[in-house]
Amino acid sequence: MFTFEVVPGEVARQQLDQHRDEIVDIVERTYREHEAGETINPDSYFLRFPEKPDSRIIALPALLRADVQLAGIKWIASFPKNVPAGRPRASAVLILNDYETGYPIACLEAAHISATRTAASAAVAARALRPTGLTGGRIAVVGGGVIARNICAYLHEVGCRPDTYLVHDIHEPSGKSLVEHLQTQGLSARFTPVLEDALEADVVVFATTALEPYVTRPFRPGQLVLNISLRDLSPETVLGAHNILDDVDHCMKANTSPHLAEQLTGNRDFVTGTLAGVLNGDITVDESKPVIFTPFGLGVLDIAVGAHVLDRARAAGQTTDIPGFFGETSRW
Repeated sequence: MFTFEVVPGEVARQQLDQHRDEIVDIVERTYREHEAGETINPDSYFLRFPEKPDSRIIALPALLRADVQLAGIKWIASFPKNVPAGRPRASAVLILNDYETGYPIACLEAAHISATRTAASAAVAARALRPTGLTGGRIAVVGGGVIARNICAYLHEVGCRPDTYLVHDIHEPSGKSLVEHLQTQGLSARFTPVLEDALEADVVVFATTALEPYVTRPFRPGQLVLNISLRDLSPETVLGAHNILDDVDHCMKANTSPHLAEQLTGNRDFVTGTLAGVLNGDITVDESKPVIFTPFGLGVLDIAVGAHVLDRARAAGQTTDIPGFFGETSRW
C-alpha cells in the first residue's frame, strides 16, 4: 500500500511504441466508458502567464472506474517558444492515485503518454468517421511537431494508407522534418508552403499551436477534418460541417472553434454528437457535409493510458521504487 514508483520517459515511450494496437483499443474503450458515466472528468485548470500569453500549464484531474479504479492528474506545460530553441514544446508528469485509499502510487513522465493518447484519439476518430474508407487520397498535416508525428503513426496503425502525406507548417524546418520522418518510414510525403494546398486534402489534420482561427473557408462535403489543436477554424467553418466532439461541455470553453461557434449562434444546434455516440452506433454522419472532429482532450484518457504503461513497466521490471516516500505510514 505504501509503495511509490516512478516510470521514466524512455520506459513510457518504449511501452507505448511497442503496443500501439492496445493503446487504440484502450482509448476507444475509455471513450465508451466516459459516455456511459464510468468516469469523473472535471474541467481542466489553466495556469496562464501575463508575460507569456502563448504559454500555459494545465492540470487535468480525472477518475476512471471500470476495471482500472484509479484517479490521477496530468500536469502538462505548453511553451511554444521552446520550439525555435530545438526543445519539445510540451512536458508533462502524470500522478496516479489508488481509488480505495487515495494514496498516490506512481509518477510517470507523461509527455509521450499525452501525445500518444491524443494521437490515438485522432486515429479512433478517423477510423469511425472516414465515410469513404482509409485507403488512397491525401492526408494533409498542418503543423509539424511531436503531436503530428504521433498522429501519423497512429493513423497508420488503424489502416490509413494514403497515396501521400502533405505537410504544411509556417516553421518550414519543422514541416520538412516531419516529411523526412515519414519518408524514412517508407511513406510518400512532401512539404507545401501553401496552406490552401493542404486544405484540399481528403483528410486534414490540425496539430498547431494557433491561439485564434485563421482558416475561414469551408471544407467540401466528404472531407474529414481532425481539429486536434482546437482553435485553427473560424466559427463559420465549423457551422458548415457535421461536428463530432469528444465531450460537448468540455469543448465549449477556452475559445475553441466550437466554443466560438456557440458564442456566435447562441446555441449548440451545430453539434452532431460525440465520438462515443458514433462508436456506439447512436450517431451517424453522411457525405452531405464535411466532418470535423474536435477533441478537447479528456484527462481520463491519460489515466487509462498511464495505467496501461504502469502495468507494462511493472511486468518488465522497469519501474523505480522510491523507498520511504511516505513520511508516515500509520496514524500513531
